[in-house]
Formats: sequence, structure tokens, C-alpha cells
Amino acid sequence: VIVAAFKNGNKVLFAGNGGSAADAQHLAAEFSGRFYKDRKALPAEALHCNTSYLTAVANDYSYDVIYARLLDGIGINGDVIIGLSTSGNSNNILKAFEVAKEKNITTIGFTGASGGKMKDSSNYLINVPSTDTPRIQESHIMIGHIICELVEEALF
Repeated sequence: VIVAAFKNGNKVLFAGNGGSAADAQHLAAEFSGRFYKDRKALPAEALHCNTSYLTAVANDYSYDVIYARLLDGIGINGDVIIGLSTSGNSNNILKAFEVAKEKNITTIGFTGASGGKMKDSSNYLINVPSTDTPRIQESHIMIGHIICELVEEALF
């Protein structure tokens, strides 16, 4: 799915909260920067990086819509959004996934525990069956790195 998005000129967007936001930004940078290979940049971004936007929307609307509003503005048919949530119940990611479905944007959930509500709202779910938040986040990075390696291998 991610390889197809990049091949078709689409982008991969990431969303998370707290430590998962850091992981989202880390994985986006692996695509837009480099992973193993010295190669062209791939269009990937973490949606929380514009703090002026983030604080304005959180203040004027609600923190729950920070990702949904941005995705509505920049997301297009064929893009991919990867939401990272150790509980699988982050409202701002769930609302972004609702917008994604309206815009034919593929949703991939990285979750923990039982997958939470993201289990039903993700086109693809990668669930770490644990309630230990640090272990879930470490697993998300490991899985994300494997995906980065596979994508690089497929494209370059």
C-alpha cells in the first residue's frame, strides 16, 4: 500500500500523540530523509509539526480535530495516513480516519492492547498485543523500520 502510494505520486502522512507523535515524526523522517540508501526524498510528513497550526486549531476548535482539519486540507485520494496510538482510542486520530475514508485515503493503524476503536476504523491494523506503553512504542518503531526497509527495497 505504501509502495503503491509513493509510486503513484501520493504522500504518506503520520499522526500520533506524545511519544507516539515522536515516533510518527521519526518514521516520516526515514521516508523523507533517508533510511539505508542514499536516494531521493519520499513525500512523507508528520501532521503535528506545525505548532502554529496545531495550537490555533486546538484553541479555536478542539484538540480532537487537529489532524482531521489538516488532512481535509492537504490529503488527496490515494494518500496514506498512519496513525500511532498505544491504546487505539485517540480521538484526534479516529476523527482523522473518518476524514480519510471520505477522501479515499488509506488508513493504517499502529496500536497496542486490543486495538481499541482504531481496530474497526483502520483499513490495515498493526496491533501489538500489550498494555505496556514503552514496549508498544518500541515495537512500533521496530515495525516502522522494517516497513521503511521494505519500501526502500521495493522502490530503489
